[in-house]
Amino acid sequence: MTAAAPTNDLLAQEFVQFSVEAGVLRFGDFTTKAGRKSPYFFNTGFFDDGMKLMRLGEFYARRLLASGVEFDMLFGPAYKGITLAAAVAIGLARHGKNVTYAYNRKEAKAHGEGGTLVGAAVKGRVMIIDDVITDGASKREAADLIRAAGAEPVGVAITMDRQERARDAVASSVQGGDGVASRVQGGDAVASRVQGGDTVASSTQGGDGGDDRRSGVQYVEQSLGLKVVSIATLSDLMQLLATTGDPALAAHSAAVAAYRARYGIDA
Repeated sequence: MTAAAPTNDLLAQEFVQFSVEAGVLRFGDFTTKAGRKSPYFFNTGFFDDGMKLMRLGEFYARRLLASGVEFDMLFGPAYKGITLAAAVAIGLARHGKNVTYAYNRKEAKAHGEGGTLVGAAVKGRVMIIDDVITDGASKREAADLIRAAGAEPVGVAITMDRQERARDAVASSVQGGDGVASRVQGGDAVASRVQGGDTVASSTQGGDGGDDRRSGVQYVEQSLGLKVVSIATLSDLMQLLATTGDPALAAHSAAVAAYRARYGIDA
């Protein structure tokens, strides 16, 4: 793949710097669920106090308002999306756009109001709020829930687009197309099996997917038809590492560049 083009996205640069300072974006030697050795790790679970969540919601809100994507409400897929959707709703309200939000339970509730959906009625144009996109399976599930409620999913807002191929993040053993949707643990890439042969790794006819070099973000946009709005990308991270005045931070630049050269999506 070609080298990342320089980015002048000030909001993204501000977010990446904030993520480093908050301890959400860390550098070192990490192993993803896909088995990849990664020199960095982005874990939204470390947005773990009121101030961090408030700022995170502000970043989402600013990016969404600048995106031009029209939406009427937010939907947070269980579990991380629940907290994120609430934070984003507050952030949007602070910017003058007051919208409702809803989320789902992993298991249907048998008493009270019952069902799997909680919060506002799911209707109109719905923006899905989540942390990252790995192979797109969980976003497909969220879109299906929204459509089943009679609403229209229009996009997915995430924190960081890693801009890397999803194929290696999917287990190669698909038995009769009857796998399980992927799960994100720690906000990073995961190993998964494929449900119905319909994730990025097996989206070609026949479920093989051997030539599919797309990222999860590209799969969601191209195959699910949902606009992905990310606060920042790997290119933004690389730009920060290349321009920072902190020698300790800049020292990770070569390792991150090498990781992108090996696993990054085609330009």
